[in-house]
Formats: sequence, structure tokens, C-alpha cells
Amino acid sequence: MADHILKYSSEEKRIISGSLLPEDQEPEILSLRPKRLADYTGQSEVVETLQIAIEAAKQRKEPLDHVLFHGPPGLGKTTLAHIIANEMGSHLTITSGPALEKGGDLIGILTHLEEGDVLFVDEIHRTPKTVEEFLYPAMEDFAVDFVFDKGVHARSHRYALKRFVLVGATTRVGLLSAPLRDRFGIFRSLDFYNEKDLVQITMRSAKLLKVAIDEEGALELSKRSRGTPRIVNRLLKRVRDYSQVRGDGTISKKTVQTALALEGVDEKGLTRLDRRYLKAIIEFYKGGPAGIEAIAATLQEETDTLVDVVEPYLLKIGLITRTSSGRRASESAFEHLGFRPQKKITW
Repeated sequence: MADHILKYSSEEKRIISGSLLPEDQEPEILSLRPKRLADYTGQSEVVETLQIAIEAAKQRKEPLDHVLFHGPPGLGKTTLAHIIANEMGSHLTITSGPALEKGGDLIGILTHLEEGDVLFVDEIHRTPKTVEEFLYPAMEDFAVDFVFDKGVHARSHRYALKRFVLVGATTRVGLLSAPLRDRFGIFRSLDFYNEKDLVQITMRSAKLLKVAIDEEGALELSKRSRGTPRIVNRLLKRVRDYSQVRGDGTISKKTVQTALALEGVDEKGLTRLDRRYLKAIIEFYKGGPAGIEAIAATLQEETDTLVDVVEPYLLKIGLITRTSSGRRASESAFEHLGFRPQKKITW
């Protein structure tokens, strides 16, 4: 009887071999986040503070102080949490304030943390008050208090936690309670990036994405990214798609301009929502002042979206101002949108 020769495909060989192949080590999703402080671009003061604190903690062989980052979305708060865990050689656990609905949710996470682990809580200002109170002893004494039974039979038990590092991120630092804010040892603000840093980020991301881009194209992308790395990476991917389908595969200044015109992003980086916001103030409220609730109702958008996403950049580049009586559009906003500036704007 002739021997049967079995032929396996490459995928079948991979499955039955049981060995770890190079493709098994590749991440399923390509991450553009830097993994070390040495690779992080921008926020020089924040990076220097973390370098000193991390090195000191390593020398003392103890966990880092709790860290709080605040600033507009997309500036690198989550990325820095990943970097802290990598630099300290510890495990990172990620959650968010709204996800912690009950005290038991937080306690379950805290009791599973090992010595030196990093717990990252995004949007920490949205943590319910009842849950937040469990954080106070956890951050200060590395312990949580359980209450058993009810009424006259109630008993309290303190459970010791392993020393961990809490990294909090918030876009609304003013909404943090003073007791929580004061328990963070490192408190740093992240600001918008300059064009030079954004060009470096663009070139690095393009290299990781294996897409060709020239200096002029990178600069044009940086100018339209609202000073935000997350946005420059998102726009880079959209321009890459356009260049691949409609161009020659190389991203130039002209390619960026044409591709982002389709995306509704103008030369200042304003999106359609930004321009609608400014037009609402100019057309409906004669340039202002206008209350944020009134503007949100006019645009049929959430107030938080306008305050957290739209306004920070418009304030940064001087297209609007906040006054005690509401928001006002500046003369630059009138000119940018093609409106005739008011003869006299009273601030």
C-alpha cells in the first residue's frame, strides 16, 4: 500500500507546529504611540519631570508618585500612561471615570493590582462621587475599607492593597474635587504642540505607516492639525488613502491640500463643526456675546462637545473670546469666514 504524502499549507503548518513564528509577534493593530520617553516628541517640561521622577523611583526601588495629566483631548495623556508603565517595567490597567459605576467596580480592579502596577483612569473627573471616596484611602494609605452587614450589625474591614501608581487624565481639571486633586504627587498640564514638533511626529508616523511624504507635505499637515498629535495622525491616514488612490503614492503639499479639502479641514485646521460654531455666533448673535447653551441649542450639539473639543483651539488661535456675558467672535474669525468685520467690537 502506497504511503500517503500529506501536504500542509503555511497556515496549517503554523497551527500544528506549536512554535512562535515572527508573524505571531506582530501586533494586530499598528500603534503610532511612542513606547519610551526618549521617543516622545514635544511637552519637554512634562517629559523632563517624568524622567526625573521615574529615575528617582527606580533608584529607591519604589513605585512612582500618583500622576495627573490635564489638557485638551489628543495631546498624549493616554500615551504618557503607557510610557510610564513601560519605563517602570510594570503592568498597565486601563479604565475610565464613567465606567466605574459602583464602588465594587473600582475595588475589583484595585485588589488585582500587583506591586508597582499602573492604573490609568481616563476622564477621571467623571468618576461618581461614591466611587471617588474609595480612591482617597487607596491613593494615600494603599487600602480600601469594606463594610459588612447593615445597621447595628455593620462591621468595617480594611483590606491592604499592594502599592500601585494611579495615573489620571482629565480635560476638565476644574471639575475635579480638591481632596482627589491634592492626592496626586505629580500634576502636569499638556499644551498644544508647535509646528516643529508636529512635523517630527508626522515624519515618524509616516515611516511607521510606510508612506512617502516630503517636508512641505508634513508641514502642511502640521498646520492643519490644530496643534494635536492625534489629529495629525488621523489626517495623515486620510491623505495616505487619497495619495494611494488618486495620486502617485507620495504625499506632497498639493496632495494634502486637495485631500483635506474633501475632509472639510481648512488651512487653519478648522473643521465643518468649527466653522458652523463661528457662523452661529456671527450670523445668529451678531458676533456675540452668546451663551454656550444657546450656541449648542442652535447647532443641535452637546454643550460638552463644544467646550471640550471645539473651543480650546479656537481660543488658542484667537478666533473667539470668553467673556462674563458669553462667547464673542473676534475680527479674525469674521475675516477667516469671509464676513465683513464689525466696525467696532466692544470687548
